[in-house]
Amino acid sequence: MALLSSLGKYKNTGLLLLRIGLGLSFLFLHGYPKLIGGVATWKAVGGAMTHLGIDAYPVVWGFLAAITEAVGGLMILMGFLFRPATILLAITMLVASLNHLMGGDGISVASHAIELMLILIALTFIGPGKYSVDKR
Repeated sequence: MALLSSLGKYKNTGLLLLRIGLGLSFLFLHGYPKLIGGVATWKAVGGAMTHLGIDAYPVVWGFLAAITEAVGGLMILMGFLFRPATILLAITMLVASLNHLMGGDGISVASHAIELMLILIALTFIGPGKYSVDKR
């Protein structure tokens, strides 16, 4: 039990590991595939804005989501401009959650975006930790 109670000393290491995993995930699993998907992908992704009453420029909205996920993932990974990145990504995940829920996918499909949004909101309050560019 002493080992477990001493892990609190390593919260910055935990934040670093979380940033690496989350940053790589957003960069390579979410953002980059959308970026290279091109206009058709951007239009499909940007179509989610119709659930917010915004019908104009779906390609632009989709491209913004893709670039936010890719660059935001990189920013989280490095801990650079960390809080602006987590806020923009949380907003992107909110739109993704609404798209799944209002598109009839149900909570089990929307849960991934909801969970990511909650993690990003929590990280906005916590910060990047001492092993980050922002703390240098």
